[in-house]
Amino acid sequence: MMMSVSADVATVVYSADDVRKIEAACRIVADTLAHLRLHVKPGVTTAELDAIAEDYIRTQGAEPAFKGYVVDGKTFPSTLCTSIDEEVVHGMPGNRQLKAGQLIAVDCGVRKHGFYGDSAYTFGVGEISTDKQQLLDTTQRSLMLGIEQATEGNRVYDIARAVQTCVEKQGFSVVRELVGHGVGRHLHEEPPVPNFVPGLLHRSRYPNVKLRNGMVLAIEPMVNAGTFHVHTANDGWTVYTADGKPSAHFEHTVVIDGKTPRILTMME
Repeated sequence: MMMSVSADVATVVYSADDVRKIEAACRIVADTLAHLRLHVKPGVTTAELDAIAEDYIRTQGAEPAFKGYVVDGKTFPSTLCTSIDEEVVHGMPGNRQLKAGQLIAVDCGVRKHGFYGDSAYTFGVGEISTDKQQLLDTTQRSLMLGIEQATEGNRVYDIARAVQTCVEKQGFSVVRELVGHGVGRHLHEEPPVPNFVPGLLHRSRYPNVKLRNGMVLAIEPMVNAGTFHVHTANDGWTVYTADGKPSAHFEHTVVIDGKTPRILTMME
């Protein structure tokens, strides 16, 4: 789950012990997504996926991080964000049945012993079109290229530039309104991690923070097949593409660890 993060709070550097606790939450997130992968098929409802995820998370002695999360007076009601086709992020589970050929982005967060993990994966439902597969491949590739830049001494814009370059080279676009973030003791922390290099007038909103060992980031490209412009639905949560074209979302929680970034939410 992502949202705009203010730029006036100091970034957090975590101890090795704290990183182990974050990693424990992240392991449950990754295992939950791996479990859900077996259930994403035509006919299943997003509410059923949500129930499966919540049950698994609680059996691991953890809590869903998104359920009950409050933003601007609005409370998110579910364990997962389930966003289908033109929905970019924050789609709410319900009675909709998945159909063959759709994309579904599943965003999952976990809190355990006071620490958070956050990850997202976009699945194809049954057979998907070549164009949608290219969108998935590009988004996932852009995430991994961004993660490669998450090394000590680099800066946030190094991540952003790698993602943006990859995406735009394929003719797709990255969402501007929503960005990645720090994560650890809170679901959303400093620094904001955009998937694009901001123009000069917006760099105070997204400062080019220098990366240090022990920082933990949720890096999460949101890539649209068409324009990067998005709207928010009347439910106050669901973000969807302005042109109705499909979108994809991949996210990993990563710890800065020298010159080899460590992904904490990799599915096995």
